[in-house]
Formats: sequence, structure tokens, C-alpha cells
Amino acid sequence: MGVGRDHLHALYADTPDPWDFEHSEYEQAKFVATRAALSRAHYTSVFELGCGNGQLARHLVNIRDRYTGMDAVVIAIEAARRAVPDATFIHDFYPCPLPADDFDLLILSEILYFLDRDSLRELASDIATSWPKAEVLSVTWLGETDHELQGEEALAVFTAALSTHDFDCVTQAEGYRIDRGLPEGQT
Repeated sequence: MGVGRDHLHALYADTPDPWDFEHSEYEQAKFVATRAALSRAHYTSVFELGCGNGQLARHLVNIRDRYTGMDAVVIAIEAARRAVPDATFIHDFYPCPLPADDFDLLILSEILYFLDRDSLRELASDIATSWPKAEVLSVTWLGETDHELQGEEALAVFTAALSTHDFDCVTQAEGYRIDRGLPEGQT
């Protein structure tokens, strides 16, 4: 079983920013690197699973027409709505139905290792079925987690299951890596 709602709510119990996304130089540099890892300069519709308090979404404002973020924690969603008022934020816990839109960019930033193997395979199936032509960007923490799967292990399960996309590591930095998945034949 992946990480449960109680664990996520405990992380946000005292703050809408438990990882100091808004002020940490490390986190801000990672957001800049995430944006730089994208293959295009503009996207019509972006979906971020596990959007947290919307700090990565702030870095995408001028490269997208629409943005939808989803997170399991209400306090995070409320902070995200304040950070990016023109975006859509959904409170839900994956696995669940994902929003319907013509997303051309899917962002999975430090979320995969919160899921278990079955949920990772389900996510890959959801993407392959609904958005087979979308670019998929995954940011993976390389340090130890307290979860069932470590970052690179979760990434390997997910990318193996998403056979519609070819993944390449485009950034390797201290503590994280960024992998970009493009539909087969577009790499």
C-alpha cells in the first residue's frame, strides 16, 4: 500500500509548506530545472498530480494556457489557489478518476514514490489511455524515503508500465533527477 491520507495530512498539520517550497533555494532551483527540462516552450493544458501548495505551478504560469493541479491535502490546495489564482485545483487522493482534459503535459514531481506498485501501474494505464500523446515529466527524489518504494524504484515501475512513452533522464542533480517521457517516435 502506498502512503495514506493520514500521513499526508500529518505533513501539513502545522504548515501549508512542509518542505519550504516557497523559500528554499534548493526547491526553487529544482523548479527552475523542472521547467528547463520541458521539451517545448508552450503547452495548451498542463496537469500536475500531487501539486502541493502550487509553487511549481507558479513557475509554469507563462508557458501554458490552462493548468490543473490535484492534491490530497485541503490546506495544500487552498495555498495553491492563492499562489496561482487562474489555475484549477482539485482535492482528491490517487488512485481516483483523473480530470478529463486534452492535457499535453503531465507533471509528476516527487509523487511516484508515494504510490505502491499497483497504483503506479494504474497511473501508467490512465495516462496511456487518456493522454498517449502528452509529454510526461517526472521529478524523482534520490534520497531515502520512509515509504514502501524508493524514488528510483518507483520511477522504474512507472516507466516500465507506460509503454507508450520513451523516457530519458534529462537532469541529474544533487538529491534528484528529472526524466522526460515523450510518446514513442517523438524522441
